[in-house]
Amino acid sequence: MIALPDFVQIEPVGHCNLRCRMCPVQFRTDAPPAFMEYAAFTSLIDQFPAMKRLQLQGLGEPFMHPQFLQMVRYAASRGIEVSVNTNLTLITPRIARETIASGLAYLYGSIDGATPGTYEAIRLGANFAKVTRNLRRLLDARRDAGSASPLIALVYVLMRRNLAELPAFVELAGGWGVDTVNVQNLCHDFGESTLPPHYRPMREFVEEETILNEDPERVDAVFSAAKRIAERIGIELHLPNAQRNVMRKPGCSWPWNGAYFSFTGEAMPCCMVATPDRASMGNALDEGVQRLWDGERYSAFRDALESDTPPEICRTCAVYNGTF
Repeated sequence: MIALPDFVQIEPVGHCNLRCRMCPVQFRTDAPPAFMEYAAFTSLIDQFPAMKRLQLQGLGEPFMHPQFLQMVRYAASRGIEVSVNTNLTLITPRIARETIASGLAYLYGSIDGATPGTYEAIRLGANFAKVTRNLRRLLDARRDAGSASPLIALVYVLMRRNLAELPAFVELAGGWGVDTVNVQNLCHDFGESTLPPHYRPMREFVEEETILNEDPERVDAVFSAAKRIAERIGIELHLPNAQRNVMRKPGCSWPWNGAYFSFTGEAMPCCMVATPDRASMGNALDEGVQRLWDGERYSAFRDALESDTPPEICRTCAVYNGTF
């Protein structure tokens, strides 16, 4: 029996209120509602007795789930450190107050531009003014509660079209009062030969937008400017590796150190796979977590990942290649 990991990621919602250009959710065929049942959620949590960290994130927007904050409270009551990624579109004053009081440890809000035009062209259906208003609601609610938690950070998915706005975004984030800005590259180029055809437009978007094909000097200049601003205003800034590192040996520890489940209970090798029609280890709600974790599919995937011929789906992954 292989020890279960202490880190788990669960997708509470399988659909979204936005159509983000780099996200598979807009190409899914699942018809709403695509919510994980609350009993299924608690069943998964209860199968991980040593869980320390839970990330509530997948392809959907977690705050769409009518019991999302109940999920947070359930996990937090067990001493689990809970984090969430959100597009910030659904934060009302009441939800902001309840989020701060829920026991949530980390909240990561996704904003990928310093101007409405850039941001709204990436996250189709979003409104820059509304999202930044909702962010301020969270920050105000945390201040009013006299609480240090959750840590509120912003995630900026870096692309060629928003690269130049990064320094201005860091300046904005400092003015809003967030704790941290995490900048990340596009996670995957979806280049495997088995990619379902309906994801091809997303593959084309990633190929066009990845900064790994951008002029390194331009990227370095933008990163340097962003770092200078972060140092001046006193905000924590995390930048990705902007170039393919041919000297680094590729590798990944996800299938040993973390478990990832879709809203239907499908287990996947990691969060970068994102959707079970690309790779699935089986359904944990039907088969049980420990049985899957010890099973043939996980074992074969781990063996391949450690070999000189890793699974094709991993070969162009940003985590596997150290560029995330």
